[in-house]
Amino acid sequence: MTPLDHRRPTGPRTLADRARRASAMAGQLRDAVATGAARRVVCLVPDPHARFDAVELSGQSFVDTAMVGGYGLCAYLFGTNAEREVINASAVDQFLGGYGDLRLRPDLATLAPDPARAGVWLVVCDVEWPDGRAVPEAPRTALRDQLAALEQVDLVPSIGIEHEVTFTDPSGQPLTRTGLDYAVHALSPLRTLLTTVDEHLDRLDIGLESARGEVHPGQYEYVLRHRDALAACDDAMLQQLAIRTAASTHGARAGYLAAEAPGTGSSCHVHLSLSDPGGAPLVAGSKPTEMSTLFGHFLAGVLRAAPDLTPFWAPTWNSYVRLRTAPFSPRTVSWGTDNRTTAVRLAGRGPTLRMEARFAGADAQVHLVVAALIAAGLSGITERLPPPTEGRVQGDLPRTPWEAHHRLATSKLAPTLLGEPVVEHKLALFAEELAQSLDPVTPWHRTHGDLRA
Repeated sequence: MTPLDHRRPTGPRTLADRARRASAMAGQLRDAVATGAARRVVCLVPDPHARFDAVELSGQSFVDTAMVGGYGLCAYLFGTNAEREVINASAVDQFLGGYGDLRLRPDLATLAPDPARAGVWLVVCDVEWPDGRAVPEAPRTALRDQLAALEQVDLVPSIGIEHEVTFTDPSGQPLTRTGLDYAVHALSPLRTLLTTVDEHLDRLDIGLESARGEVHPGQYEYVLRHRDALAACDDAMLQQLAIRTAASTHGARAGYLAAEAPGTGSSCHVHLSLSDPGGAPLVAGSKPTEMSTLFGHFLAGVLRAAPDLTPFWAPTWNSYVRLRTAPFSPRTVSWGTDNRTTAVRLAGRGPTLRMEARFAGADAQVHLVVAALIAAGLSGITERLPPPTEGRVQGDLPRTPWEAHHRLATSKLAPTLLGEPVVEHKLALFAEELAQSLDPVTPWHRTHGDLRA
């Protein structure tokens, strides 16, 4: 039995409700530390590369220091590439001068047990400058800012995240030869590994909804139940951490590349609905499968902004293998009712009616994806944009990373949605990604070169 009641509530939750939950958890955590049930606390910070950075503290040190006054984390982590090498761009200079600290601020509403280590607890943290200033470039801050803006118009989102993962050997070879879409017997080669994953997710206990085989070799999908936006994104990353840890015990790799090979794709699909602060759903209109006027405006804003915001959906070189070659990847921008060939699918009916945004790959930073969706949708509400006709193509997502970079860099809309610091930070990291992609020499280069000899 876990010493802390860390169960996640389903459905929408305001920022104030989250804060009350965090406050209630403080006393429980102190008691767990006093009894030895919580020996260590790992402070996790979502970084721009869709992973956690971490500082591990003793339980007593955490309650005496980090829980009261925060704790240090070197600021340079927000100015590096995925290899943790610093990059040369003015948008990240503030994170590199002197290699000083940011301050961690634990969000105790995120507490969860480490499934691999008894007596160790995980907590997701915000970051701020030592003088208390916010760090708008931090993914969790970007999302929190958009949630606060949405609450200003009395709207609260509920979010469900679907992540696809591919299980491979260390060299990247999928652990099954065939696709696994809804399969039963074909999962047999993965059964021992999947059982370990199940055990880790059960111990993490953050509200799994479903799991199933997916369409490509070695591919599996895990779906979390709908919850408030911060919890949805934090928990999606905690779930990835648990899955990767479980896979490593079998010498396997849990891959979250957007495309493990040409013609394949792994996605981060986001289900999003809106409610009022009391929890009443606001998506359905007069008929259970039709959108309300309000949600039509929200959808229109998302569709308008989607091409400009492509680097948020597709942040890596590999992302564009998915967008260019994978079946069901959203190359054009349109919406449809229960239609998985459109970029936005309207799913459910009545109180469960929601949009499924299918833009993002599994490699995307999920907090930034949801922040971008909310910012775009809120602009549609503010401007009362009319939704386009179902199935009508509104444009295309950029097919190449250079086109995506240019689209974001020249966008007048993106900075008004997310703020200039967030956009400039994304552009700096994305430009570094493109520069790095030109360095390796791959088997394709050799084969292609030999054809020209």
